[in-house]
Amino acid sequence: MSELTGNRIRTTAGKLGLPHLVETINEYIRRADEAKMGYLDFLDRVLSEELAVRDDRRFRSGLRLSKLPHHKTLDEYDFSFQPELDPRKVKDLATLSFVEAKANAALLGPPGVGKTHIAVALAVAACRAGYSIYFTSLDDMVRHLKSAEAAGRLPSKLGTYLRPSVLVVDEVGYQPLERAEANLVFQVISKCYEKGSIILTSNKTFGKAHLFRRTRARCRGSFTGSTLRRRRRGSVVPYLAAVMT
Repeated sequence: MSELTGNRIRTTAGKLGLPHLVETINEYIRRADEAKMGYLDFLDRVLSEELAVRDDRRFRSGLRLSKLPHHKTLDEYDFSFQPELDPRKVKDLATLSFVEAKANAALLGPPGVGKTHIAVALAVAACRAGYSIYFTSLDDMVRHLKSAEAAGRLPSKLGTYLRPSVLVVDEVGYQPLERAEANLVFQVISKCYEKGSIILTSNKTFGKAHLFRRTRARCRGSFTGSTLRRRRRGSVVPYLAAVMT
């Protein structure tokens, strides 16, 4: 390939928004020559790798904007500490069929059993699949909504929670809500209903998570196990949890 042609390809690739091709065109050509690759195979490889790079860039950007506290996956979750939790049920959620259906998932149990880990892992999987995601604790959501309402910017702030395809609401029920606060949260929940998915975690039973009664239960998993935060020798912390969509 002549230098003139290479420069023209780089210029065109830059205008088309293909930065990876700009940087790697010489490497592509070298590999194609070594493999005696045909024109169609060469074009297929270039486009496939450019798409993979773009998807990875979108994924990393989505994680950065999501406010997730960490980026743990289900592979990092220790199911041995929750022996009665069927991993298949959780992994079924990770197929994201509930996100595709714009349904919801609830993870219930006491502090320290890994609810947030699973919720975050589901959000990471959704981001990898191309869905926009956002994470907030209920306490932070209420605080930001109240501040926005006082400043006359409530519609704009509601958009923060309504725009993503998947909204993770952590620690529902840890602090009681005043009526005005509950009304603000209900605006988010009702507007999200059947327009996006909510993944919530709570230390309350599902019947007590009053704001989320519209979440329909499809499967329940009752289990006991050791707390993941406080592992005391000989101590098992019993708890009841439900996974719902």
